[in-house]
Amino acid sequence: MARRYVVTGRVQGVGYRNFVEYTARKLGLSGFVRNLRNGNVEVFAMGAPEKLSELRKALAKGPMMAKVSGVSEQPSAPDTAYDEEFRIESTD
Repeated sequence: MARRYVVTGRVQGVGYRNFVEYTARKLGLSGFVRNLRNGNVEVFAMGAPEKLSELRKALAKGPMMAKVSGVSEQPSAPDTAYDEEFRIESTD
């Protein structure tokens, strides 16, 4: 199962991508997190439905310095390029 999330709010320059990478790896998910040029953060994650649900909850909270105002979620097709790990990617 795969999901794509877009997180809005104060989520750049506050350690948000590192937080997401750590959380996703801890949950055993694969995929990526990256900053978007508009100030949002995009997350693509693949894994078990219950682990994706846990990630969604963590995305809404974020690290201490973040101020999340919203998390949009949509189903996505799995991508074999991300089967092995979860990583931080450069800005789109």
